[in-house]
Amino acid sequence: MNKSFAVFLCFLSLLFLWTGCKEKKVTLDKDASFNKEENIRYGNDSDQVMDLYIPENTNSIQGIFVVIHGGGWRGGDKSQLTFFTLSMMQKFPDYVFANINYRLADQHSFILPNQTENIDHALDILVKKSVEMKFPPEIILLGNSAGAHLSMLYGYNRIFDLKHRTKVKAIVNIVGPADLNSADFKNFSDYSFVEKHMIDTSKPTPTDVTHQDIPNPVFWINESSPPTLSYYGNRDQVIPLSQMRKLDSALSQNKVVHETYEFNGGHLDWDKSPNDEFLIGKIAGFLKRVDKK
Repeated sequence: MNKSFAVFLCFLSLLFLWTGCKEKKVTLDKDASFNKEENIRYGNDSDQVMDLYIPENTNSIQGIFVVIHGGGWRGGDKSQLTFFTLSMMQKFPDYVFANINYRLADQHSFILPNQTENIDHALDILVKKSVEMKFPPEIILLGNSAGAHLSMLYGYNRIFDLKHRTKVKAIVNIVGPADLNSADFKNFSDYSFVEKHMIDTSKPTPTDVTHQDIPNPVFWINESSPPTLSYYGNRDQVIPLSQMRKLDSALSQNKVVHETYEFNGGHLDWDKSPNDEFLIGKIAGFLKRVDKK
């Protein structure tokens, strides 16, 4: 073997080792270093996977951010929120982050209860991990658009058999529809699909709850609902500010700790600079407020 070829092989080996380490570890700065596992399965469906980031210093872990993507309940992918998740990790180096996919609805399946059950199954793994690693299973659900709706519904709804609902410490709702019965939501471009596929009406429900109310976050809000931070765009043509006002009203009436902020832009502009930096700062302040309760 000639010398130049041996040097080339050595370079390839080092590159492979460096790449492998890069895939196992994420270092954002000297105070934010995480071990990463991609596409952890939490169910049998190919959509039931999540990316998990665990701080290297496990002794200081304070809780778990569960990040839930949007996409109209039948589209989207966790990769859309990878960059924002990394930005959050830099601000919150003492939290576990789980960026999850879930089973998407189609012409032959329903949104509920499939998608809230998927969140519950993902939380099974995260809660078990918290027991193994001895950190608090305090969960913060953070979602955008449809993911924000699912975050609120998981945290507020008391009809589905969700094992970990009471572990939800706070909800971060980003441009989420909160009142699906409102006339303004019927302007949603995919409303006809959502109306038919939100929930399987053939399944029985308690006599005092209608199928229209079950998927509606504002219907379930009461004094024990998790503290909620909301973020809405002042030029959003998908989820108008009237949805924000309906949610605020329900939270205020039930004396739920909450904060609401507006950003300049439309439905997809929340994670663009400077809107994303503003949001992350407000989340940090909100969690400090929640911790003092």
